[in-house]
Amino acid sequence: MKKVYKPKKEDWPQLLKRPTQTVSDIENTVNTIFAEVQDAGDAVLMKYTNKFDGVNLDDMLVSANEIREASSLVTSELKNAIALAKKNIEAFHRAQKTKKVEVETAPGVLCWQEKRPIQKVGLYIPGGSAPLFSTILMLAIPANIAGCQEIVLCSPPNNQGKIPAAILYTAKLCGITQIFKVGGIQAIAGMTFGTESIPKVYKIFGPGNQYVTVAKQIATKHGIAIDMPAGPSELLVMADDSANASFVASDLLSQAEHGADSQVILVSTSKALIAAVEQEVENQIKVLPRKAIAIKAIANSKLIYFEKSQAAINLINEYGPEHFILCVADEGDYMDQLMNAGSVFVGNYTPESAGDYASGTNHTLPTNGYAKQYSGVNLDSFMKTMTFQKITPEGILGIGKAIELMAEAEGLQAHKNAVTLRLDSLN
Repeated sequence: MKKVYKPKKEDWPQLLKRPTQTVSDIENTVNTIFAEVQDAGDAVLMKYTNKFDGVNLDDMLVSANEIREASSLVTSELKNAIALAKKNIEAFHRAQKTKKVEVETAPGVLCWQEKRPIQKVGLYIPGGSAPLFSTILMLAIPANIAGCQEIVLCSPPNNQGKIPAAILYTAKLCGITQIFKVGGIQAIAGMTFGTESIPKVYKIFGPGNQYVTVAKQIATKHGIAIDMPAGPSELLVMADDSANASFVASDLLSQAEHGADSQVILVSTSKALIAAVEQEVENQIKVLPRKAIAIKAIANSKLIYFEKSQAAINLINEYGPEHFILCVADEGDYMDQLMNAGSVFVGNYTPESAGDYASGTNHTLPTNGYAKQYSGVNLDSFMKTMTFQKITPEGILGIGKAIELMAEAEGLQAHKNAVTLRLDSLN
């Protein structure tokens, strides 16, 4: 890991640069696949599944038999763990429900706001070397609580044409039956346009690699909403001498093992802690099964020292981390000034892994600095807000003249007439 001491503010953009390709690097590939899927549907999805996943499929839809078989392959211990996580995630997301907002803005003018579910949503679940069945809990649970009518799930198959048993079991547990063996750009294209097999959806959720991230962004050009730009995982830890160096190192490595393009950063006001964490990373990485991946991610990562906490806070807000762990003596001061982070983990005994799995918060979060303007997935992500109004004769008499004057000033005579006719009918 690269050590940087008291970096100047003008050097922060280069220092905090993510190890990702730009949209332009990937966009041509995405557009090509999108055009093919739009034109030829399932045949193209199967072609690219063969090319990228190494398997020829007769049918992309996961059968009921496959789902039943998957359940028998998941251990009872894992099922119990999934059930505990499901309970906590449901509790946190149910608590996010809000009541109807109703206001009489003027006598006879009643305005109110209600939320309605997005009817059709698509969930993308990464597979490969780390099949993220936990992401199903994070997406399907709030989708169900919101009341989404149709939930479609896409996940890439392995070279035997199978989706990992834990993914299928968790999907079934969450009530999802439309599960398709398709991943990557082609999965996003399938949910964007709809094919013979895969239904078209209104909004796509879920993390993925850089290609999936760009594909989701391109989907928005075709009228599809997305949860957020969610690409390679990242973590920033802010720690001082009150932190446990072995804990900090384990947290950095927990994100580094996600992928070679992940990024982890330690910011500290203690040179001694930085040295201790560096040694712990070196010790712990040796025994990781995903050591080769973690080593590549660590090469893109930084150990940053600041003498004063205010400079550290400013840098954290500039970076806008997906995950932010805070292990400092004066945690309140940091939290009061924190403006940009996807999800925050406070204290020595709050690992980022807890949020990934079982504490109850959602782990689908904005990356690549988008925490400055995007929220992580929550119940409202699966809903949209609709406004209503009802005006009585008394109400239109009260605000009608103002509407006429404003419409006339904007040169919109028909707008004015719509009010004038009603006012005349009451006089």
